[in-house]
Amino acid sequence: MEAASFTSASSTTTPFSSYSSTSQSLRFLRYKPNAKPLNYKSSRSFSVRASATSADDSVVTVLDYGAGNVRSLRNAIKHLGFDIKDVQTPEDILKAKRLIFPGVGAFAPAMDVLNKKGMAEALCAYIEQDRPFLGICLGLQLLFESSEENGPVKGLGLIPGVVGRFDSSKGIRVPHIGWNALEIAKDTQILDDVGNSHVYFVHSYRAMPSDENREWISSTCKYGDDFIASIQRGNVHAVQFHPEKSGDVGLSILRRFLNPKSGRTQKLVQGNASKLAKRVIACLDVRTNDKGDLVVTKGDQYDVRENTKENEVRNLGKPVDLAGQYYKDGADEVSFLNITAFRDFPLGDLPMLQVLRYASENVFVPLTVGGGIRDFKDANGRYYSSLEVASEYFRSGADKISIGSDAVYAAEEYLKSGVKTGKSSLEQISRVYGNQAVVVSIDPRRVYVKDPKAVEFRTVKVRNPGPNGEEYAWYQCTVSGGREGRLIGAYELAKAVEELGAGEILLNCIDCDGQGKGFDIDLIKLISDAVSIPVIASSGAGAVEHFTEVFRETNASAALAAGIFHRKEIPIQAVKEHLSEEGIEVRM
Repeated sequence: MEAASFTSASSTTTPFSSYSSTSQSLRFLRYKPNAKPLNYKSSRSFSVRASATSADDSVVTVLDYGAGNVRSLRNAIKHLGFDIKDVQTPEDILKAKRLIFPGVGAFAPAMDVLNKKGMAEALCAYIEQDRPFLGICLGLQLLFESSEENGPVKGLGLIPGVVGRFDSSKGIRVPHIGWNALEIAKDTQILDDVGNSHVYFVHSYRAMPSDENREWISSTCKYGDDFIASIQRGNVHAVQFHPEKSGDVGLSILRRFLNPKSGRTQKLVQGNASKLAKRVIACLDVRTNDKGDLVVTKGDQYDVRENTKENEVRNLGKPVDLAGQYYKDGADEVSFLNITAFRDFPLGDLPMLQVLRYASENVFVPLTVGGGIRDFKDANGRYYSSLEVASEYFRSGADKISIGSDAVYAAEEYLKSGVKTGKSSLEQISRVYGNQAVVVSIDPRRVYVKDPKAVEFRTVKVRNPGPNGEEYAWYQCTVSGGREGRLIGAYELAKAVEELGAGEILLNCIDCDGQGKGFDIDLIKLISDAVSIPVIASSGAGAVEHFTEVFRETNASAALAAGIFHRKEIPIQAVKEHLSEEGIEVRM
């Protein structure tokens, strides 16, 4: 992705050297491994305008270097009553009264932008003066000495330590995606309201506690090992999780950073967090009806039209309204699937982009969007890469994008050639935004066989025999909304897309879709045992017991439902209460 453009502003200046380590306000020195300072590659020398008056108390300076979904953070800041000033030059960093760095994407591209634009040196100077700073996710990782992500790559070097990848050999799924518990290490005002609540993580790399960085650590999180979840020293804070995606608890963290004098403005739900929670996801299938209105619909084995004379598209509500309601009801994530995108040009699909923009204004849990993430040419013949399409979705409020048909084609080519070209949408988007931002949606249907050796695809012994007594089945993948079958199995596809860079799998089942008889346990167990990335179980939920069954009998990390929530047959909270009563940890 092309990074955001930073422009210079003419001004009366004060030399940057005046912001040196001799400042009376300096509370700590930059960490210098082996006594060798990091060399920053700034494109130019710069100076900073002397500030005669203090900044407005309602203004928050945000360093958006040009990657990922920062709209959600901006909306959270505005929701809390603050205005935003964007960093355009290094001087803007040094003049900030409070600064938030929402790092999204990969370590190396972020450092590259910071160095080329002179932001790295300014950022270090700002932090070394012990001025109010909040780094989020990658904004925490960049403070460390270096990262192994596509590296080693030098970081800002303010905190000793190397950022490394989670070790999946310890039985954990990587990326670390979901709502997890914090272990508070020391008092820090911004975490005062967290208590035993879950917060939302989505990352593949983490920094580890050590004797050298222990004084910085304000909380840890257990996932395989204990890793650093947040740091605090003086007025400098950073968190590995996403407060802007952590519901009311996350908004409280942001509020306490932005206004340290504020107390609790509402009573937060007391949590029971002790580990990574199972996620309950609400899915909204979105398409235009015959009148041209954008509606939420629901299929019966992917058929979304009513069985009436008019044969109209099933209309279950407005996307933005339903997303907002599901957030209030306790959904851990909201997923939008544009089910007509395979026929349309997605960047011309302004209503869908608007749905994301409006939904993200009041929904402070992760948003996923899928449908039509592939290369396109518009009516004028202009070419748009899948990366450009995904980038627009991210800028409009999506936290993750879901790829369907295009991932199938990429996997077929990879399995045929054994070569990763780096050109597929899956590989390109994963490389720029990180694999945690890429979900692959698999749409298989069951094919029964009497002899598992009769097919080249991985089969399973099914719980319920086929129409002719067949005891085995393989799962054929489909494209174009389930209308076209491909000669690739769900098992083979899942293994291939994990290697190509997928961070999560959304596992549907055409046979179970809309039936309300439960998830396809055979399929979900097959795939969740085969990959080391998180798997979301989808299709077939009709009772609270179905969620318990899928979490107990498979390694699914999340379960998704649509129709039972849309038709108000089962409230999201009822699902969570049942899971909790059955001893399955969820975010309450």
